[in-house]
Amino acid sequence: MAPNVAIGIQDFSTIIENNYFYIDKTAFLKEWWDSGDSVTLITRPRRFGKTLTMSMTEQFFSLEYAGRSDLFESFEIWKNKEYRKLQGTYPVISLSFARIKERDYEKTKQKMCEILRNIYIKFSYIKESARLTDADRVYYDRMLVEDIRETDATSSLYQLSDFLYRYYGKKVIILLDEYDTPMQEAFVDGYWEELVAFTRSLFNSTFKTNPALERGIMTGITRASKESIFSDLNNLEVVTTTSDKYATTFGFTESEVFHALEECGLESEKNEVKRWYDGFIFGTHKDIYNPWSILNYLDSQQYTTYWANTSANSLVGKLVREGNRNIKEKFEKLLCGECIWSEIDEQIVYNQLNGNEQAVWSLLLASGYLKVLSYEKYKDIPEGTEPKYQLALTNLEVKLMFQRMIRDWFATVQPDYNDFVKAMFIGDVDAMNEYMNRVALQTFSYFDTGDRASGAEPERFYHGFVLGLLVDLQDRYYVKSNRESGFGRYDVMLEPKHPGQENAVILEFKARSTRKEKSLEETAQSALEQIRQRKYREELKTKGIKEEQIKEYGFAFEGKTVLIVD
Repeated sequence: MAPNVAIGIQDFSTIIENNYFYIDKTAFLKEWWDSGDSVTLITRPRRFGKTLTMSMTEQFFSLEYAGRSDLFESFEIWKNKEYRKLQGTYPVISLSFARIKERDYEKTKQKMCEILRNIYIKFSYIKESARLTDADRVYYDRMLVEDIRETDATSSLYQLSDFLYRYYGKKVIILLDEYDTPMQEAFVDGYWEELVAFTRSLFNSTFKTNPALERGIMTGITRASKESIFSDLNNLEVVTTTSDKYATTFGFTESEVFHALEECGLESEKNEVKRWYDGFIFGTHKDIYNPWSILNYLDSQQYTTYWANTSANSLVGKLVREGNRNIKEKFEKLLCGECIWSEIDEQIVYNQLNGNEQAVWSLLLASGYLKVLSYEKYKDIPEGTEPKYQLALTNLEVKLMFQRMIRDWFATVQPDYNDFVKAMFIGDVDAMNEYMNRVALQTFSYFDTGDRASGAEPERFYHGFVLGLLVDLQDRYYVKSNRESGFGRYDVMLEPKHPGQENAVILEFKARSTRKEKSLEETAQSALEQIRQRKYREELKTKGIKEEQIKEYGFAFEGKTVLIVD
């Protein structure tokens, strides 16, 4: 019988009690406990089972679930008699920051305090215990009010651990899910520095200076830099996407996916499922699939971008849209199915993301949008240098998500953008100038970082514009560019996939130099001359494209002003 696939359930007991589809990941419990690590930080992309794994861990160890062997007796963990004795024997504090997505620091802090207050409410039965002092109860009451003091909030988990330790006579397990969600929002909305101080103090008291802590797990998408958040946590075991530890716990292996397809009578879909949803690599384990897409496919049996659509992708969109020339040129390669090479630093420094290309690719890798195909070994590179990683888009689902994101960049000016493209193919240069200036005027600042005066880096807009052409026209055209360094040498060729049916187009962008050119007209003519010097027209003619079907345009720009000549 085909399994009963339930979507969006992240509570372990709900899945087991209702006999919903579940792939056994309970071996993680033994692997983690046997490691003996004091505090473990596990980073994985979103929707990879982090929350379900934390729920499973809580319900295995928590005293609240003592006697619930029915939840585990059918799975791998129950084969080990020693681990049966551990089930339901520890006080467990479990919390999640997954829903903290506020636009400013004060609201974020309020949400975090609300989560901490709710934990105190959950354990309020210990407040009147004789093992707590009057001073303890005064503190406990302060944690139950709406306006919690910041000093109380940052020490709250430390204090609650102590209270539970005295009450039960056993140290506590602390599980913090999606620890970095508020941090990503803080970076996007500009209150990163304020949040760092609060979270550093909270994490230090909870996981470093806490004598009542037995073990701890933190999960997230990224590994925030030690200097910013974890400066005092020298007892932290970090498990990233390049680690072999717990590599098959988060995500489905190919054998697990193929077995599920067979159970559902979908054996014939294995290759297509692999094309859409395979591609994640954790440590040395390849062919990992994201569970969200697989579950949704098993449920609907339709191919679409399930995983890529579960988030606004605001941070990723910001980094690519506002990225410099190198970032956009490399992103163009990725969209064309090519690979790029970059150094990677798994310690994400959020306040460097705006200007550090390496940090951008590192974040995209940690978030699951890129995969590592190969990497240089230290023994093969010069001393004092860092190895580079060969990166590619993870799979078809991710590629389609980025294509949609790029189209959305021009959503507010879509009529003008479409009219510009039509005018470009028929050679209406007057209309091109009219439409292009409107598009540039309305979207220029959207592509800039916001850190500079308007017009300071116009190439950010033009490289974004080329990505838009690439995405919108790739079904009909081969979109090529020479990608040479230094803006002003960025030729773009649109070669029709069906010669004879549509016109070809060659574009050259050039920024005006007031030292070299007297006018924008002179700059535009210079750009047009570069096209002719490189004889791109000859390359197209050898492919059967007639002379009259080739359109050549020189683009000159100065700030938000554009002039196009042919």
